[in-house]
Amino acid sequence: IKTKKLIAMMVRFGLKRLLFILCALFILSMPLQAQMREGKIKKVVIDAGHGGKDPGATGLRSREKDIVLSIALKAGKYISENFPDVEVIYTRKTDEFIELYRRAEIANEHHADLFISIHCNSSKSTKPYGAETYVMGLHKTNANLEVAKTENAAILYEEDYSKKYDGFDPNSPEAHIIFSLYQNAYRTYSLKLASLTQSQIVERSSRFDRGVKEAGFWVLYKTAMPGILIEAGFISNKEEEKYLASEIGQTVIASSVYRAFKEYKTWVASQAGKPIEDNAHDKGEVSSTDKESQTEVVQEPHNDTDQQSDVVWRVQIASSPEKISLKSNKFKGLKDLFEYEHQRMFKYTAGMFSSQELAKKYMAEVRKQGYKDAFVVPFYNDHRISEEQAKDLLKTSH
Repeated sequence: IKTKKLIAMMVRFGLKRLLFILCALFILSMPLQAQMREGKIKKVVIDAGHGGKDPGATGLRSREKDIVLSIALKAGKYISENFPDVEVIYTRKTDEFIELYRRAEIANEHHADLFISIHCNSSKSTKPYGAETYVMGLHKTNANLEVAKTENAAILYEEDYSKKYDGFDPNSPEAHIIFSLYQNAYRTYSLKLASLTQSQIVERSSRFDRGVKEAGFWVLYKTAMPGILIEAGFISNKEEEKYLASEIGQTVIASSVYRAFKEYKTWVASQAGKPIEDNAHDKGEVSSTDKESQTEVVQEPHNDTDQQSDVVWRVQIASSPEKISLKSNKFKGLKDLFEYEHQRMFKYTAGMFSSQELAKKYMAEVRKQGYKDAFVVPFYNDHRISEEQAKDLLKTSH
């Protein structure tokens, strides 16, 4: 934290409280040390956001609290059935109101190894869509802050919330700074789980990839274990709401959470006895982090002309688990080569066109050159999107 922010935080929250938090950080990190030594995941807490008198975000025909409860119960069931040695603890299994601080207490009281909180996103605009996964930290943009403020606002449903949360104001940007101190000890492990979860959700449910991000969520505050908060999609988007509220959508997302847990469990076992590397995030262990510039544009395009020019069509010619040099003879004779990562693979395209029709003409030429499986793929700001998303973006530009 920068010096000015730290000084301001001391003034606002008091030096005594800050010192207490720093001491608590050391104590809370002890369960993770045991997890690191043994390489085992024995208990996982699954938290369905909101509930009872707190409906969470609402769509045209559904409520966040109902959707996330269904996903949470399904995900927990998959884990229990496939890993009988892992105890699954739910913060709620019915439509009831559970205070945010109590959710963390439940996890700590059970000495859990992992905390997974499931939510749906929402926006004042009906345009944003896609999934994103958060870890505890400082929100790097206003968009991240707004998501955190929305979820943290659940405390306003509680009586005497000011006393319970040490005077915390969910609408205060400064109040969120202090959160990052607690979860720094779990950063590497939380980011690993977040990356695996985001990849699974994007790959299996075909959600638009909004990336892995950081923000100050109270529900992750004081949890003595690695934790993530999943925003499975936008309930404020008509089409995405249909998917989130459907049986198939909830099943696929729950399955994605389970598969990510399975991968994480295997990874933790491989890390037994190794020290935590605090800079693992910078070493590329997180595959889809902080795509904020991308998601900001998708939410609020600067103008119609910019938005239309950002949608381009390319011809995909190859896919590989390992990188291929763009100067390779494999790509000889092709123009405008471009490499991107998608579904854990390096993929390669040729050509860049303003319309799908022009791209298809080039695709025919490329196939004659031997790339028989070539096909056309739309991109937005150099990020792959679906044809449906491309059409939606182009519609709004006219």
